[in-house]
Amino acid sequence: MITLTEYAKLCQNPLQKGVVSTFAMTSPVLERLPFMEIQGNAYQYNVEQTLPSVGFREVNTDYPEGTGIVQNATENLKILGGMGKVDRSLVKTQGNVNDLRAIQDTMRAKAIASAFTKYFFKGDATTNTKAFDGLENRITGNQLLDAGGVLTLALLDEVIDAVQGGADALFMSKTMRRKVNALMRTAGQASEIISDSFGRQINAYGGVPIGVIERDENGAEILDFTETDDTASIYAVKFGVQENVSGLQCGAVEVIDQDLVGVHYTTSIEWICGLAIFNGRSTARLHNISA
Repeated sequence: MITLTEYAKLCQNPLQKGVVSTFAMTSPVLERLPFMEIQGNAYQYNVEQTLPSVGFREVNTDYPEGTGIVQNATENLKILGGMGKVDRSLVKTQGNVNDLRAIQDTMRAKAIASAFTKYFFKGDATTNTKAFDGLENRITGNQLLDAGGVLTLALLDEVIDAVQGGADALFMSKTMRRKVNALMRTAGQASEIISDSFGRQINAYGGVPIGVIERDENGAEILDFTETDDTASIYAVKFGVQENVSGLQCGAVEVIDQDLVGVHYTTSIEWICGLAIFNGRSTARLHNISA
């Protein structure tokens, strides 16, 4: 029930520690998303919909009747990972096997982190049954705000306020972050700079950190202006295990050194993971923002 940033500090296996640290450093989502440990390949839980009735009462009268409404949800865990191979001939011709494998393992870890981030936002289990549904397919109703093509600071305030208890982070593309910075300068607001978990300087708005979402494992912008009518979205998220937005995993990320297999030094990285939203108001999306 901790974030990968915190878990990396506890890892005793150097290979695993390096991969988990790379996950968190590569993705502003994985830097902040807490993970809940579960058994099996699926998890059932209730999503809060409507609170029960309460009120004052007179002496010898009953409280108003009413039952809270919850929606049952099931999350199926998915298997994410990859296998890295280094030809033994490269070791003979280019040097230390550990250095060459470390380079490949780091690159693969970055690719896995980027893939998880892509599916966190864009995942669609109806078209790719091997993946989980992302926020774009989960956020509906009052949590889906329409910008009408034009981003304003008032709309940014609105999407933050749509998150119950306040957002822990805003997620957007680099282009969108520049739009926000420009709007703040026009409004005479000073730029907000805070430090992330690794001491890196990042932008914030209204005290809420801005996580810049970059490219996926294939080099494509994840939150680019590729939605309906060439528009894009901004996401506001509050994290929390069994409360808000949480990751799911059956065991930690596995990093297995298979040593020399045939003519390749082989390392496999595998993660049985998923995503759960325990409170429908723990995330909001401002969509239909034009370039």
